[in-house]
Amino acid sequence: MPNIYFLFGNDEFAISRKLKDFESDFTDPASADMNTARLDARSMSETDLNTAVNAMPFLAKRRLLLLANPSSKYNNASSRKKFLEFIEKAPDTTRIAMYESVEPRDAGKHWLVKWAEKNNKLIQTKAFMLPKLRDMTGWIVNETKQQGGQIEPRAAEMLKDMVGVDTRQAGMEISKLLAYVNWARQVGVADVEAVCIVTSQQSVFDFVDALSSGNGKSAQHLLHRLLETEDAFSLWGMVVRQFRLLIQAREILDGRGNKDDVARALGAHPFVAEKTTGQAGRFSIESLESIYRKLLRIDEGVKTGQFTLDLALDTLVVELTN
Repeated sequence: MPNIYFLFGNDEFAISRKLKDFESDFTDPASADMNTARLDARSMSETDLNTAVNAMPFLAKRRLLLLANPSSKYNNASSRKKFLEFIEKAPDTTRIAMYESVEPRDAGKHWLVKWAEKNNKLIQTKAFMLPKLRDMTGWIVNETKQQGGQIEPRAAEMLKDMVGVDTRQAGMEISKLLAYVNWARQVGVADVEAVCIVTSQQSVFDFVDALSSGNGKSAQHLLHRLLETEDAFSLWGMVVRQFRLLIQAREILDGRGNKDDVARALGAHPFVAEKTTGQAGRFSIESLESIYRKLLRIDEGVKTGQFTLDLALDTLVVELTN
């Protein structure tokens, strides 16, 4: 079996779940921590990579390296050639799982996918693409089963109308629903109405509205209210996703599209498309790209332990509303 993997696509929820499967191969949690290295290519050094790949396992049969965003560091033919030659020589005691976000239209052209086609004995690739909106009801039914419960088709359809193709949000809503019914019965329409009026999504819209208008006091209030009810990393994912949608919507508007074009292109529920289109109209594409670069720097800083996510979100509010 290959000892190198490349996970790619635009379904970050599915990719993160697969990464947890790799981690679950360790039978002992203590040895798992000692034998797992997590690197982001945007900030790692070659020394970091060499140590993570060539270190010997400790009280385990193998080590695991989770390497995010390899294309950000290896972005030309020369650097990619050296990198591939290096990982080809990785010891059998180290499993390497690389992953990054790739849109469907770019999947076949990706350099690691092309390399894998010629070296399938060395590397295994797997694509994780967001489902189409028309397939999301079935996805919700299957995800509910995977989480140990059941949901009525009409309830799944209602939840789909709330979350669109946001699989991470859908997964979290399903978890809340199953806890609400205590896994004792099938989730019904009334349960979705009671639990999943997606207040967090609306609050994220309000939060971005406050940022766009420069209202720092309101943005801070909304942020802290969200942090009281949402896991910080889940909230972070929603904020990053919203700005990514805003960039895409702004590009569509600049191309003389409208909210219907935004809904079709993003696979979003009409409510989400309308709110996103309205917000995108208050930003220039340059300002959105600048904000997104700030988000990437924050993401890198949190993952490398430079600061906590709560502090980073507060700092982001100050920077954007100052």
